[in-house]
Amino acid sequence: MNADQQVLAIARHLLEAEGTQWGIVIEEARLGYVRLGMVVRPDMTNGHGNAHGGMIFALADTAFAYACNARNEASVAASASIIFLAPARLGEDLVAEAREEALAGRSGAFSVLVRLRDGTPVAHYQGQSRKIGGPLINQGESNHG
Repeated sequence: MNADQQVLAIARHLLEAEGTQWGIVIEEARLGYVRLGMVVRPDMTNGHGNAHGGMIFALADTAFAYACNARNEASVAASASIIFLAPARLGEDLVAEAREEALAGRSGAFSVLVRLRDGTPVAHYQGQSRKIGGPLINQGESNHG
């Protein structure tokens, strides 16, 4: 399996292990970049009828998690912050794009931009990862799910 296939296998492994029912779809996963999609459902909205900030954060945080684990070294969030730029509404299709910005020792810096499918920015997330050691999948493991 090449590097990009391994990144996709890791993302699929993490998605399956999470057991969430958020409808997250892995659209692209390669070293240094992950793109996820998620449609805002009624159970994801707040009292204003917009996507709950926690759901937007969860989508961004998931993209970050897949990106920071892409090198097959178990990593977790050391810190994360988000700026909400515009609302997302019921039925809108969100896209979260995570990018690896820098790695130094056991730490990594990542940014995630959450947009509507039409490109409208919704939120900007920044996360710092910390490697905790060990692989997520065996080098030869393939996940076709």
